[in-house]
Amino acid sequence: MTLPKLALLGLASSLLAVPPARAQVTIDVTKITCEQFISWSLTDPRYIILWLHGYTNGKRNNTLIDQEQLKEDGAKVRDYCRSNRTNSVMQAVEAVGFK
Repeated sequence: MTLPKLALLGLASSLLAVPPARAQVTIDVTKITCEQFISWSLTDPRYIILWLHGYTNGKRNNTLIDQEQLKEDGAKVRDYCRSNRTNSVMQAVEAVGFK
C-alpha cells in the first residue's frame, strides 16, 4: 500500500473506533403546548403524560401508580388539547384535574 492509502485507512479506522456523541435534549414541560403534545412534535405524548402524572402525584406524596387512572387522565388531557391547541399541557392538567 502506498503511504496516502495507508494514512486514509488509519484515519477511517480511528473514526470508527470513536463512539458517537449523544445529544442531550431537555424539555421544559411548562412550555409544551397542546399542539406540540397532540402532534407528537417533541416526543411520544405517553411519556409526557407519565411524567406529568408522576409530578402531580409526587406533589401529593402519592407513590402509587393506578394504571387505569393514568390512561383515563391521559385521555382527558388529549381530548382537552384537541379543543385548546394554544394552551399549555400544564393548563390542560389543571383543567381536567389529574387524580
